[in-house]
Amino acid sequence: MTNKLKTLIRSGWKQWKVSAPRVESVAEHVYSTCMLAIAVQSEFDYDIDIKKVIYMLAVHELEETIIGDITPFDDNNKDKKQLGRDAVVQILKPLAMGDEILAIITEYEENKTLEARFAKWVDKLDSGLQCKIYDMAGHVDVSDDNIDIQRRVNLEKRNYGKLSDSWLEFCIENYNFDENFIKLAREARKDENWNKIN
Repeated sequence: MTNKLKTLIRSGWKQWKVSAPRVESVAEHVYSTCMLAIAVQSEFDYDIDIKKVIYMLAVHELEETIIGDITPFDDNNKDKKQLGRDAVVQILKPLAMGDEILAIITEYEENKTLEARFAKWVDKLDSGLQCKIYDMAGHVDVSDDNIDIQRRVNLEKRNYGKLSDSWLEFCIENYNFDENFIKLAREARKDENWNKIN
């Protein structure tokens, strides 16, 4: 069932009309968040259970094997929480550790523990970094009139020129990033930091 995530393209990149010949799958996003969590923990030495964080990130998209990738810009986004919960329960019910895994997903969704907040920050920062990769490669055109402006207005009002810069600032403002994640997001916005990678 989870193998479906290898070929399920992340819907946000379709909505933003990313023109890359090959766009990130959900499974690639999951892997990237796990690697990012390990790197951030390594550099900033958070007092967290990193294994629990990795577990959260490994299973946080599990629902998408059934409901697909519903983004905040989708019309059916208001039903995502319940649809996602129903899907996860259905997936986990036959597993011996189903209740334990469900508890970890619930902790992630409730976003009250430091592990859950850290995992959420990693999830959002990873999306911003991937968007920056597409921006730096010239695969994002924010002037495209074919995109529904209403779905972009919150990001476009920031007027940072690049979608990735707007997205990274949006994450800082809306996901209560701590000082380390703010620093990482702001460093990621600097184009010169990406020349070494591309």
